[in-house]
Amino acid sequence: MLESMITGEEVSPSQVYVDNLSTDDVQQLLHALRQMKNIVIGSNKQKTNMILCGAVPKLLQIQTSLMSNPELLLESAVVLSSLAKGTDENVRSLLNADVIPILLKGLGNADIKYVEASLRCLRTLFSSDITSADYLYNDATVIPQLIRILPTSPCTQECITSIISKCCKNSDHQDILCSHGIIQALASLLTSNCVQLRNQSINAQEKVQLPTLQCYAVICYQNEKVAYTVATAVCNGQSLHEMFVKLCGGEYSDAMQLTAAKCLTFLCRAGAIQPKESSIIMKALPTLVRMCQMSKKIEERIEGAETLAYLIEIDTELQRVASISDHLIKTLAKYLRWQSIAGNGNAIADLEKFDLDLKYSNRLKQAAFKAYASLGANDEDIRKRIIETENLMDHVVTGLSDSNVDVRVAAVRCLHSLSRSVQQLRTSFQDHAVWKPLMKLLRGASDDLLSVASSTLCNLLLEFSPSKEPILESGAIDLLCDLTKRDNAALRLNGVWALMNMAFQADEKIKSSILASLGTQQMFRLLSDPSVDVLMKTLGLLRNLLSTKSHIDHMMSSHGIDIMQAVVLILDGDHSPEVKEQTLCILANIADGSTAKEYIMSHDDVLKKITNYMIHANVKLQIAATYCISNLVWNEEEGALERQAKLRDMGVQKLLQQLLSSSDTVLFDKVKTALQQFT
Repeated sequence: MLESMITGEEVSPSQVYVDNLSTDDVQQLLHALRQMKNIVIGSNKQKTNMILCGAVPKLLQIQTSLMSNPELLLESAVVLSSLAKGTDENVRSLLNADVIPILLKGLGNADIKYVEASLRCLRTLFSSDITSADYLYNDATVIPQLIRILPTSPCTQECITSIISKCCKNSDHQDILCSHGIIQALASLLTSNCVQLRNQSINAQEKVQLPTLQCYAVICYQNEKVAYTVATAVCNGQSLHEMFVKLCGGEYSDAMQLTAAKCLTFLCRAGAIQPKESSIIMKALPTLVRMCQMSKKIEERIEGAETLAYLIEIDTELQRVASISDHLIKTLAKYLRWQSIAGNGNAIADLEKFDLDLKYSNRLKQAAFKAYASLGANDEDIRKRIIETENLMDHVVTGLSDSNVDVRVAAVRCLHSLSRSVQQLRTSFQDHAVWKPLMKLLRGASDDLLSVASSTLCNLLLEFSPSKEPILESGAIDLLCDLTKRDNAALRLNGVWALMNMAFQADEKIKSSILASLGTQQMFRLLSDPSVDVLMKTLGLLRNLLSTKSHIDHMMSSHGIDIMQAVVLILDGDHSPEVKEQTLCILANIADGSTAKEYIMSHDDVLKKITNYMIHANVKLQIAATYCISNLVWNEEEGALERQAKLRDMGVQKLLQQLLSSSDTVLFDKVKTALQQFT
């Protein structure tokens, strides 16, 4: 909270300035406003003092008074704008006094100088993270008013584009802006030839065009409909798509190039431009790679790497092109080793510099990890080149324990991407014991962090991973079973998925531990999960638990009734063929047991279901059902003759003979094998 500077009986100089605003004399009031303006410029201390002494209500009284003349309105708006440039507490004081609705209402004033002063204040307020964007959307007249006055002057253009770029936060905002014609309204601001060139000082035109590009970027982000409208919009015979490509040119400033490339990136990811188009491969991608160079400003390097990561995240060809562009993999490694220049000996300045440097260091790490994650998402060779980069795995492992949560999340995403490599799971991941910090991270983490970390753990628990055994010993089973009980579907999926990987070709002790920790009731809940993905992985888990004859018999002897009940539940339910195929495969595994077979043979309803699926229209279900029959009648096993006789009486042998006419080679082979078992 703000602390008063008034002590004892003394009257603060600030209080005198504020009290002077109480006069009814216009000239005296103008003089008082100009005095206050000169006092608060550049001084947060003076801004705070004025606010504490009650300046804001008096300034707003001038703003709302019907008797205020244009000069008073202008000067009071200028003072408010200066106060808004102070601390977060200063901004909060202005917001609590409802300054934004008052200023927005004043935008209809005929005095352009006053409108510009109000817009400058609004731009400052909306640039603060504590200011809600809803002010622009709660009143349906605000957006049309902003668009109406947008072309009035360079100042209105600069301020309004800046405000909109800060206040477009979600798809509802994007749709509202689009419906009011913002796309076409902004287009004319990009058509002027007066754009800042690389070696010139920032001129008025770029002050408008840069936030205009930023507007286009935010309104396109993850919005297919708006992105398509932007990509096809035309102004003065030139499409916005073409303008963005042009502004990626090397003759424009780095900021303009970067933001134009960002527009193209967001259009591409929203589906309005295909990744294979030249505007992406030949313009956007090279521009973003160039922005990662060490010679660029830190902010541009960070934004360049993060935007590049987003552009190539899901496209294998873009990942391949980026990986061989301008030594990108080695350049990103320098992000992780960044160090600033030493301070100048001033304690306060050095402390502020330390805080800023720490912020930059954290953001550079995040950007590098995100870019590496996208680069290595699909290609084994790229992953190998990333991991072989000097000390890269050390930086990733360190990042998992970083004090900054965003760095930890980015490091885990990078690790998740690299963990898709079978070779690296067997070598680098084992050499650096990445499972240790990962397991530590999983305990008490936020849902976002848990989601990525548990996805990575799924890969580390694959059968061929050397990390599997130590992870099991560190209490992973209970942790993963707990994930399956979360409200978050992604966490439930990762928990079941990891358990499924853990159970694959595991020994009987591990399988029993999984089932004991999970419990049959939780298994049933997962088999009734609204997420099909969770259901499929749960069936996969059950299938892996029921593998190897001795394990199958042991599991069924302990949990056979519950497992058969679960199977019936799925087969009777309204599920996709993929789900039912997986369930039939579980039955086939049970049928492969020695004593477990009886759980099927004694269940006439299940046998009837299996025979029905043998003549199902879906060939995959036919194959799974036939495989189950083949295991039941296998003639080398005890009791085969009795089982064959029962199934023959049910017409199974005749059904198999009819299926010999199938044109599907896999089904034909399964049918032939099954028939050979009958004696």
